Amino acid sequence: MMTREELLHHYETMVKIRKFDLEAKRGREAGEFLGNVHIYVGEEAIATGVCACLDKKDYIASTHRGHGHTIAKGADLKPMMAELYGKATGYCRGKGGSQHIADFSVGMLGANGMVGGGYGLAVGAALAARYQKTGAIAVVFFGDGAANRGTFHESANMAAAWKLPVIFVCENNGIACSVDHAAGGQQAVGDIAKRAVGYDMESYVVNGNDFFAVHDAMEKLVARARNGVGNCCGLLECKTYRPGPHMLVGDTQPYRDPALAWNRLSADDCIENFKRRCIAEGWLSAEDFPPIDEKVDAMVEEAKQFAIESPYPEESALFEDLYD
Repeated sequence: MMTREELLHHYETMVKIRKFDLEAKRGREAGEFLGNVHIYVGEEAIATGVCACLDKKDYIASTHRGHGHTIAKGADLKPMMAELYGKATGYCRGKGGSQHIADFSVGMLGANGMVGGGYGLAVGAALAARYQKTGAIAVVFFGDGAANRGTFHESANMAAAWKLPVIFVCENNGIACSVDHAAGGQQAVGDIAKRAVGYDMESYVVNGNDFFAVHDAMEKLVARARNGVGNCCGLLECKTYRPGPHMLVGDTQPYRDPALAWNRLSADDCIENFKRRCIAEGWLSAEDFPPIDEKVDAMVEEAKQFAIESPYPEESALFEDLYD
């Protein structure tokens, strides 16, 4: 059973993710910064439920839709927002933008513009942790479309064969960029978690819009990974939904009705689901949530102002951080 403080913390994390990305959406659509943005709205319970089971020393590898993962792992909103604005105070000094935010201090190995690009990073991090005997584990987030990449199978096979503490987390939002699973033709299996059988992995399929379902399943996989006995890697598939476009620029969503997509969020919002469960169980009251909403509003506004007021990188920084 979680404490009251833990529940409030998890709610705050989900709200931070939601409000940060809605502000990122507003800023990009207003032309305040350039580059593409893939928002995480609607999937907040997954990043929050997964990272709630991790320690600071643990690693995560993210995707192009990485703001939620980064925030859930403990990154600061100010340098995150500054990175979107291309400012020198950003996590990557303004050179990475939305798709390449990283914060090694909290174990966030970076968002990744390559579909399926995080698998190898997580396996490598887990192998390093094994050699260094740090007790850390690694988690890689990926979408349903990325599950069809060869890198998934190569990395899953290596993790299983070498018994590495890696947990594969599939955020299955039902649409691989622009291909609806319901239309068929993308993959032969309905549950991506079935593929875990081929690698002798423990796996779970959960409702990704239910924080508690995600957290409980992840907790079991983390305990197995930390134990280090036998095949300690695992796969968690979280069924969710993406109410917005794949990316803010260039996706007009001809494959579905955008209005219906947003309506679905209002009917099955993971944040509202969390609130209803907490109130129904008597863990929290309705009065507990507004102060957190106000607190997060102030944090996001402060992050935006920090980004706007921060300087752009100097021209001399163009050739820094390059490797021969």
